[in-house]
Amino acid sequence: MNRTPISSPPESTEIRLALEMSRALQAKTIGPTFLQSVLPELLRMLGGQMGGLVSQRQGSWHCAPWVGEKTNFPIDLITDAIDRIGTDGSAPSQIADGWCVTPIGSDNGTGGLNTPSALVIRMTDAEESAVRESEERAQRMIRTAQLLASALQRIETQMRQARRIEQLTAVLAAAAEWQRLDDDEALLRKIADTATSLIECERASIFLWDRRRSKLIGRPALGIEGGSLEVDDDAGVVGEVLRSGEPKIWNAGSDDESRVNRKVDESLEFETRSLAAVPMSSGSDEHRREKLIGVFEAINKTDGEFDEFDAVLLADLATHAAVAIESLRTRQRLRSSRDRLVQDAASATTLVGNHPSIETVRRSAEKVAKTDLTVLVLGKNGTGKEVLARHVHYESDRRSGPFVAVNCAALVETLLESELFGHEKGAFTDANQTHIGKFELASGGTLFLDEVGDMSPGGQAKLLRVLEEKVVVRVGGSQPIPVDVRVIAATNQPLEELIAARRFREDLFFRLNVVSLTLPPLADRGDDVLMVANHFLKQFCYQIGRQVPQWSPAAESALLSHSWPGNIRELRNTIERVCYLTSEDVIHPDDLMINGAVAQRLKGGPAAEMPIELNEATRIFQVDHIESAIKTSGGNMTDAAGRLGLHRSNLYRKMRQLGMPTSSE
Repeated sequence: MNRTPISSPPESTEIRLALEMSRALQAKTIGPTFLQSVLPELLRMLGGQMGGLVSQRQGSWHCAPWVGEKTNFPIDLITDAIDRIGTDGSAPSQIADGWCVTPIGSDNGTGGLNTPSALVIRMTDAEESAVRESEERAQRMIRTAQLLASALQRIETQMRQARRIEQLTAVLAAAAEWQRLDDDEALLRKIADTATSLIECERASIFLWDRRRSKLIGRPALGIEGGSLEVDDDAGVVGEVLRSGEPKIWNAGSDDESRVNRKVDESLEFETRSLAAVPMSSGSDEHRREKLIGVFEAINKTDGEFDEFDAVLLADLATHAAVAIESLRTRQRLRSSRDRLVQDAASATTLVGNHPSIETVRRSAEKVAKTDLTVLVLGKNGTGKEVLARHVHYESDRRSGPFVAVNCAALVETLLESELFGHEKGAFTDANQTHIGKFELASGGTLFLDEVGDMSPGGQAKLLRVLEEKVVVRVGGSQPIPVDVRVIAATNQPLEELIAARRFREDLFFRLNVVSLTLPPLADRGDDVLMVANHFLKQFCYQIGRQVPQWSPAAESALLSHSWPGNIRELRNTIERVCYLTSEDVIHPDDLMINGAVAQRLKGGPAAEMPIELNEATRIFQVDHIESAIKTSGGNMTDAAGRLGLHRSNLYRKMRQLGMPTSSE
């Protein structure tokens, strides 16, 4: 076949006509149907009987658009013409055997893809004869064809760019919708549905990589019970993608049949005709391999075969799908962690004991927890009012919300409003920034008002207003702020007597006392003393890393016979002291230092003569005891810790807690 590249001669009437037509082409609304409609006129002008655009995809040549009979293309001529495209994009035409082939130069505006293509024209017999006999006629044919090829190239580029913009817009919209989903199955199915719609294929699946088991789990997998399909992570096209980290395309008839697992088709009663698969990674380019989470697969292009453009679109979807999946996993981990923390916090507020009085409180607390009713907790100091309040909170639907505790007795009236309701910046001297009040902080959760009986009359009035209106206004502000708070109040005072003495508002009492829970003194709970003591014993021994000692019968009797005026708080302090200051495997009555033993050891006299509180007496004894052990050990802290039944680090920690000076550890 004789092929001679021919240079372009000066402009002619036909070329000007072609130029005007190319301008008209570019001014129109472009699209495949438009190209199909104008091709007949172009061919007539060029003296062609058939022709159109021919491009190579996946190793095969395709014509679209095309006018006239689809005959065998001059593949060698087309390939040779494309191979002659210069580095500057220039594309000389080739004429041979009645064909005129003009390659379309490469373009970087097609999403990074370069599909070999050419304008191919089959001349009429008359035109072929004229071209053969006239060099000028041949040059005119070539020049006109080159000009039209250039125009068609621009049209094709604009079409691809417009399509690319539409695709990216759709991908971003889909990605935003994916981020709002909180269920695994719903997210994966939505991603698959989006892919089948945008890529125009029959099915799509996400194969998530189980590295530990070397498996790929395809979801959703239609036709399989459970909706998931497991394959080895080195099997088939998806395995190729996982190993290489590169997109892969398979089309029946033109690719190796062994790359597709037909057993899967049989189990699904489905036939795979074409397949595109891309890697899914949640990492940046330099970490994509380490962050691979799976493979995204599209099956059976509805209008032919998959090409590189489909792979690019699928890769875009895979990028956003990986982000959505990892984001959902992160949210699920955070929720799981939060739930564990809530569960841990709830377990720390367990009401320990089997006494009928505590059983009654427990049952009532569990009932009221299922409501949003205001609760008033009554009981003497140290009976565990805040523990009960937290128990109600963590048993309620508000458990994932905040629990905010406020000691009303510690709030002077001038600060109460600011502390509870907040203040705006500049509301008063030293208000250098906006302060969020406790009601706002507790929104969505529970606000615990401890020692509410000690609140000032002015504070009571302000609190009543908020409880009734369920809005707060910050000091210095004017904007009402709605608050969603469950209020639990507590007091050790007889509120009815305070009402009679006009020291507590009756209307506030009724607002708070929707449900009341009364905690009994520890001394009235019988054998519960031993249960609570064992609870604290295990807790403190775990904290300091020591074996849990046993109680001697005499120690148990001492626990049961003590009046526990400080209630559970006193018992807790006693057990903490025992854990830190005893080293024996059995606890004896003297180790408890109750019933006056603390005072006798400190001063040598009866406890009634000691005017200090139990906590201070405990601290003084611990300091003296530790100092004695250090002195006996000659300053050797390891030896002193051993004498005290502690590890050296735990001894230093305890000394710092007691405010004792410590040397370098």
